[in-house]
Amino acid sequence: MAGTGVRGLAQPPALDVGAVKPDAMINLWPGDPPGTPTLLPQEAVQDRSRDPAAPDRALLHIARPRLALFRAHRPNGAAMLVMPGGGYNYVVIDKEGYEIGPWLAARGVSVFVLFYRLPQEGWGAGADVALSDAQRAMRLIRHRAPTLAIDSRRVGAMGFSAGGHVCADLATRFATATYHSVDAADALSARPAIAAPIYPVVSMHRPEAHEGSRRNLIGESPTAAMERRHSPHENVGSDSPPCFLVHAEDDSAVPIANSLLLRAAWRAEGLAVESHFFAEGGHGFGLKRASGKPAAIWPELFLHWMAAQRMTGNG
Repeated sequence: MAGTGVRGLAQPPALDVGAVKPDAMINLWPGDPPGTPTLLPQEAVQDRSRDPAAPDRALLHIARPRLALFRAHRPNGAAMLVMPGGGYNYVVIDKEGYEIGPWLAARGVSVFVLFYRLPQEGWGAGADVALSDAQRAMRLIRHRAPTLAIDSRRVGAMGFSAGGHVCADLATRFATATYHSVDAADALSARPAIAAPIYPVVSMHRPEAHEGSRRNLIGESPTAAMERRHSPHENVGSDSPPCFLVHAEDDSAVPIANSLLLRAAWRAEGLAVESHFFAEGGHGFGLKRASGKPAAIWPELFLHWMAAQRMTGNG
């Protein structure tokens, strides 16, 4: 496990409080993250739940981007990079990270939950800073794959809400240079084998845009070029990976139009895309909050799709 590697950072808050504990915490960068600001964000955990049985914490002001590793119980070789949401204002810990991690790990898939930096906190990469962390995470997972019972060809990406935007951004701009190489891991591809944006933020254009994510990512008055650059449906290429989409029709936070735009863009390129749209589910349902709703079936559908994509086989 790496050291903090970030100047002036006080002891970071513990993220393994409670019954769910990652098997390891892996720093993304060997030293200061690229473009470290003079005034470093001071990390904090916000507890947003009043129910001890349903923890809902958020990590704010991320100064040390890192991966929480949940090792597969009986590894099948597959791994998923998971990016929780938070409107680019924070990164949620539990409902879209520490819930999905153990669930997939129990089914043979190693999981790396990414706590990515936030674009409005002075980092040199600006609006590309979360993408930088996602690219670095994919490369680092592949670099370490031989020691973790992972097939480097079978590393996918999943994201929720704003984390779904990071996921879709990675799937469409994985080859975009957002930072300078720091070590041997950066020689590896950042392209995920599959991408699963779940109720994702996609468009930066109004009226489809999620206003909070848009403001935090590209500011109050972005140029048209900035809106296009950070709208993944406008950056899909012929080399984008197979895509799995989930959204609820009654999502009042992030309109389902975001997933429809992404689906249309994937289909326009002739790429594989599987879409599941549910009448009920709202926003931010993750795993547990979908219980009793039509959207509750999505994790099983995803497992079947993973198998169809040869992600969970032995070859």
